[in-house]
Amino acid sequence: MIRICTICARGGSKGVPGKNIRPLHGRPLIGWTIQQAKDSQLFDIIAVSSDSDVILTAAEKEGADFMVKRPVELASDTAGKASAIQHCLLEAEKVLGKKAEILVDLDATSPLRLVSDIEAAVKLLEQSDASNVITGAPARRSPYFNLVERGKEGVVHLSKSLSSQVLRRQDAPQCFDMNASIYVWQRDVFVNDPVVFYADTLLYEMPESRSIDIDTELDFDFVDMLLARRLKGEDNG
Repeated sequence: MIRICTICARGGSKGVPGKNIRPLHGRPLIGWTIQQAKDSQLFDIIAVSSDSDVILTAAEKEGADFMVKRPVELASDTAGKASAIQHCLLEAEKVLGKKAEILVDLDATSPLRLVSDIEAAVKLLEQSDASNVITGAPARRSPYFNLVERGKEGVVHLSKSLSSQVLRRQDAPQCFDMNASIYVWQRDVFVNDPVVFYADTLLYEMPESRSIDIDTELDFDFVDMLLARRLKGEDNG
């Protein structure tokens, strides 16, 4: 089974400037994800894609196998991540000299995942006939119960409705917040149609404590605190 891991990290970040190489407990943020990929021992190659030479240099020092310089058109604020992942995958395959069967993308800004999360998400896909697996945590709000949309003239209504009214949140269908931590695809499915959702997409559930995706300074503070607890042995994840 040939597996390729991609880690995509743009140089530009408005919410947390320079976040991908910002120091976090002794190493750049991206280093935590690279180390998790290495520790899983699942991958034939770990490729990091970035438009930033500084990030690529940091990734090489942290032990990534292959650094991919991302084209400018795939690194803008409006460019979708799927295109960057696809570019990174195809470049990595050129170096590897063979096509992958499984593609795994790990988000550099989600360092609280465990190696066991990566292993379980990959196993879930490989033991199924599904096209891909995404990860998420139980949602704090339900579109069937207490998540509303604002319509015309400021009037609000529930985002989704059922044939009968949901009186308790527990009675609503299970909903999850995507945590952007781990994406696993059947390689050929992704290359032919590089999207996140297919008709048979599966979800690997992770707890909220491992699902923070750093997008703001407050997110970074939370991750810093939770990782400190884990390193001290106060939290096993």
